[in-house]
Formats: sequence, structure tokens, C-alpha cells
Amino acid sequence: MISTRNITKSFGNLQVLKGIDIEIAAGEIVAIAGPSGAGKTTLLQIIGTLDEPDAGEVMINNIRVQKLKEKNLSFFRNQNIGFIFQFHQLLPEFTALENVMIPGLIAGNKTSDVEKRAGGLLSYLNLKDRMEHKPAELSGGEKQRVAVARALINNPCVILADEPSGSLDSKNKEELHNLFFELREKFGQTFVIVTHDEALAGRSDRIIKMKDGRIVTGEA
Repeated sequence: MISTRNITKSFGNLQVLKGIDIEIAAGEIVAIAGPSGAGKTTLLQIIGTLDEPDAGEVMINNIRVQKLKEKNLSFFRNQNIGFIFQFHQLLPEFTALENVMIPGLIAGNKTSDVEKRAGGLLSYLNLKDRMEHKPAELSGGEKQRVAVARALINNPCVILADEPSGSLDSKNKEELHNLFFELREKFGQTFVIVTHDEALAGRSDRIIKMKDGRIVTGEA
């Protein structure tokens, strides 16, 4: 499903990733853990095709993503990868429903079909009565569930989450963590989650630990 080979990345004189090799199977929920500055978010961004490595390769579903031209890469990302960020990244001027619809509309899908699927996802996530509310009118937990629905709208095979529960209280954290496993069972996605949350990491199928730009445990 996801494979990286000898991924390196530097910012100026600082080498952030120092030869990362990982293998993640379809349907796995994998946590990437480690101290701040270990390179976790940089690795996640490279896996998600939001950034390019200096060297090495990323393969998703046997596709070498670095070989794709910009337009094809954008299409691949839109169709295959869903993102969940710590601070939601919802557009404030749009309603919850509209925020969820955006990736589906970018994909060129029929508006009525996208709206129907977005509404179905929000209903599934217990947000049926909040669809027409804008982000400022939603709680932190509600905003994160909207972000989850947005990540799911194109039925991607991979969900990448960067500290998804970092801004939530303990009750909403637990609900979000339970949701990830429920979604895996229902939709079959592969989850790669960067987290400092020991409870979430401990529940995952596997923990990949990083330190100083290297994998220190979690890979055979």
C-alpha cells in the first residue's frame, strides 16, 4: 500500500530526514511517534505528496508518486489521499457541508452527487443538524468531525492525520480515536497518524518511532 525507500530531506543545512524506509499494509492503522523535531510531520507531508524528498521514493498502490507530473500528481492526491490536520483547516466562509464538498467538486464530480455524499457522511458522523453552520459556530470536536468527513469525501485509500486530536479535550479525543477504528472497519482505509498521544498510539496496529530524522523502532 505505502512504501518509502531511503527518503531524505533537508531544509538549508538542517537534515530533517536521514534515509527513511517504511512499509505500511492496506487497512493498517499506523502511528508515527517521537519527540518534536524528529521529522514526523515532514515525513507525513512527503507521503501525502505535499512536499518532495531530496532523495528516495514514495510508492502508493504501486505508483511512484515522484514520477507523476504536477497535474497528474494533484489528481492522484485528490483521489487517493485524505488529510486530517490538528487545527481542522476548514474555510471559515463556507458551511460544514460546503467544506466537505470541496475535494469532491475539485475532482469534477457532479454537484448533486457530491452534496448527497457529503450530507451522508456528515449524518453518519452525527452532524446532520450542523451541516449549514459555519466553522465559527461549531465546537472543536464538531470541526474535527467535519474535517474527517472532508477527508472521506472522495473515498481515498489512505487517510493521513497530523496530530488530529491535539487540540481536543479528553472526551472528544476518545470519540475521535474510536471513530478512526470504526471508519477502518466500515470503509477499509489505511490510516497513518502522526501523534504525541500515547493512548492513540497504543491502540494502533503498529507504532513507528522516530528520533533525529531516523526510524528507531517499529520496522522489521
